Amino acid sequence: MDVKVAGRDEVAIAAHDLRKNYAGAAEGAGLNGFDLRVAPGTVCGLLGPNGAGKTTAIRILSTLLRPDSGRASVAGFDVRTQARQVRERIGLVGQYAAVDEILSGRQNLVMFGRLNHLSADRARRRADELLERFSLADAGGRPVVRYSGGMRRRLDLAASLIVAPPVLFVDEPTTGLDPAARQEVWAAVRDLVGSGTTVLLTTQYLEEADRLADRITMLGAGRVVTEGTPEELKSAIGGDWLDLVLADQADVTATEALAARVASGEVHVDAEARRVSVPVAERTRALVTMATALGDAGIEPLDVTLRRPTLDEVFLHLTSGEEGTRPPVAVPASRTGASA
Repeated sequence: MDVKVAGRDEVAIAAHDLRKNYAGAAEGAGLNGFDLRVAPGTVCGLLGPNGAGKTTAIRILSTLLRPDSGRASVAGFDVRTQARQVRERIGLVGQYAAVDEILSGRQNLVMFGRLNHLSADRARRRADELLERFSLADAGGRPVVRYSGGMRRRLDLAASLIVAPPVLFVDEPTTGLDPAARQEVWAAVRDLVGSGTTVLLTTQYLEEADRLADRITMLGAGRVVTEGTPEELKSAIGGDWLDLVLADQADVTATEALAARVASGEVHVDAEARRVSVPVAERTRALVTMATALGDAGIEPLDVTLRRPTLDEVFLHLTSGEEGTRPPVAVPASRTGASA
């Protein structure tokens, strides 16, 4: 894959065979041939277990760390030879809000504007624009110490957009936030993408990637294990699932045996939750067959649900073996969007 961009509207972020090893680190740490291609105006979710290389990739692409080898470009500029041009076109949001708690939200944004060489008047106008955009106008005069977690993260996102960068790197934006605060941050990210910003998002929340990402790249041992849209990745591990929740613990084993008749793969049992999950190839036929079998056996489930696989199941499928040895999920080549 060639990372040279013929036209800067064709690709926002590209990487080919990036490698970075750390002295004394465990085998597989860092990056070991990382490839990536992100289209403008989209969200790419970068997923993987701890140590898979997500933060290393972000640091290289944002020019904070030099790779040992390989090539990468952001907004059409090479991260090694044109670092200044790259930095002028990106924003970076780390895992923790980098704002001054003593200052008000507005004062923080004005300060960031001045640090980015905006005039005092322009910095004030830009601060007001961003407070309005991130639904913080009413709280703009309050000290940040009085902000909720979600408000702080939205302020952090606003600060990263002082100079309206076309590419934004967001490293685990909702770590430690409660569900309501996470929803606030998700809404802010969607708004950014809606205005044309390209977002590379690292996260360990599978639901977050499912909600936000147009495409997902999963890492293992410093290289891409698989990539595709959320739906492609879910489909690649086996169609639909039939979930059965039983009223009586004694019915779990019998239901597992009946489920084997319609299963297209391994039946999963959660004994504590009294749940039997069955991968099925023909959803309607499997549902009817299973319902008939349960009726004949005198088993009345509390709940029966047909669903698509989850990204959690994709993630567990890829990382359940020894790190880096699990075979990749097969996503149709014509649909991945990547090119050699």
